[in-house]
Amino acid sequence: MFWEKKTLVEEGDVVIIWLTREQVHSIVIERGKVFNNKFGTYAHSDIIGLPYGSQVPSSNGAGYLHILRPTPELWTRALLRRTQIVYTHDISFIQSKLRIQRGMTVIEAGTGSGSMTHALARAVGLTGRVFSYEYHEKRYKEALDEFKQNGILVPKGPVILCYQDVITDGFYVKDYEVIAHAVFIDLPAPWKVICKMIPHFSKERQTRICCLSPCIEQVQKTLKHLQKYGFYDIELSEVNHCEWIARKVEYKDILEAAQRIHEVQENRRNGKQHNSGDVRPAKRIKEGEEGRNWKDVGRMEKNVKNHTSYLTFGTWLPLSQYYQIPAHKNDISYIKNEIEDTDYDTNNLETSS
Repeated sequence: MFWEKKTLVEEGDVVIIWLTREQVHSIVIERGKVFNNKFGTYAHSDIIGLPYGSQVPSSNGAGYLHILRPTPELWTRALLRRTQIVYTHDISFIQSKLRIQRGMTVIEAGTGSGSMTHALARAVGLTGRVFSYEYHEKRYKEALDEFKQNGILVPKGPVILCYQDVITDGFYVKDYEVIAHAVFIDLPAPWKVICKMIPHFSKERQTRICCLSPCIEQVQKTLKHLQKYGFYDIELSEVNHCEWIARKVEYKDILEAAQRIHEVQENRRNGKQHNSGDVRPAKRIKEGEEGRNWKDVGRMEKNVKNHTSYLTFGTWLPLSQYYQIPAHKNDISYIKNEIEDTDYDTNNLETSS
């Protein structure tokens, strides 16, 4: 679904339901089913055949929603959170720093809720590969179902999802050669997998890595290991993101508002009450609806995400002294012992690429 440039909704499609900026859902369109929320009831059969981007009224006319074609950004808003997710502003910065392009092979250690996986899948395209590793069985199964549903798993997409603990088992995948151009690590202890990544780095070009950590103590340990193992251009970044929202609000005349308040107060003093049959059902007003007085305004989003994570970046050069490390499973223990027992002097390593 994430690869198809459809214009009309069909049965079986994954559709993003946009209610408000804070209420975004995903559903699979099935004839005979309905979607319910506080704004009303929406039959799937009424959605089939509509163009993506359409506004759909509820069955009672009291509310409406918008149907959108899924993208990684919308999926990040709508997904079921199994873990803390990687947000869009972090994803865009990470992909820019890792210089991810079409046709590249990327390792993702820690699938989690799959937010980053969908973005990586789009970035590398059908000619690339994303090897995503998840050690938690329940999260792995749920992610597998979602990736199949969204069409990003091989052969339809570039993602290979592995049920594997990379800290103990490394990054080897049966029947595949895992040689990465970029690595993204979202684990509680990223420093524990650095030595096991080295055999899977490309020998033809630089390999860039990013470690996502919520705590500065994790960053400190990661930095020490990156320096110890000969990484270059080590950086620590943090992305602070604030969204400004532009919208229309209904501008009411002060005399009209004062008159309405006066009427309400008079009714209360007189003890006047409405019968339930006299009360009209609430109707959700469409923003910009004709016949009303609208004004363009802007405001900062309510929940500003000041700190989501620390992003640690490093670069591995193919001409470093560890270029000849063999990428074979039986050599992992040898590599680990050899690296951990060596005191590296990173100042003497070659810097040409």
